[in-house]
Parts: sequence; structure tokens; C-alpha cells
Amino acid sequence: MNQLERITINPAVMHGKPSIRNMRFTVTQMLELIAGGMTFEEILEDYPYIERQDIQACLAYAARIADTKQILVIS
Repeated sequence: MNQLERITINPAVMHGKPSIRNMRFTVTQMLELIAGGMTFEEILEDYPYIERQDIQACLAYAARIADTKQILVIS
């Protein structure tokens, strides 16, 4: 499985937000856990349905999103 194939966008799941393997766990939720200081091991312990490859896929997805050529500032 390609790493980014773990990230799904389905209008019927979480209103179409990017989520992990079509589950009700979004990329944003994962990034917030990591940004809050949780380690991979803590995340895997607290969320037994999450796999290490899911966490890595979220980071890879975020890196792709952040690699933009233009940033639009909305005030």
C-alpha cells in the first residue's frame, strides 16, 4: 500500500475531511496529537485501531500540503 493511500477523502466520513483509512479519525486530529507532544507509542497505545503507518501517512500528507508554491492570506 502506498503510504498516502491510507489517507482518504470521503464526503460520507467526517464531512469529507482527510481521514485515516476511511475511519472517523482525521489527519488534523493526528497532527494535533503530535503537536501536543504525544509520541507515536502513546498514540498507538491510546488508539489501538491506529497503525504506525497511519501516523507516518498523516505526516507525509501534511508535508505535501505544506509544500505549496503560493500562500493565500485571508484577513
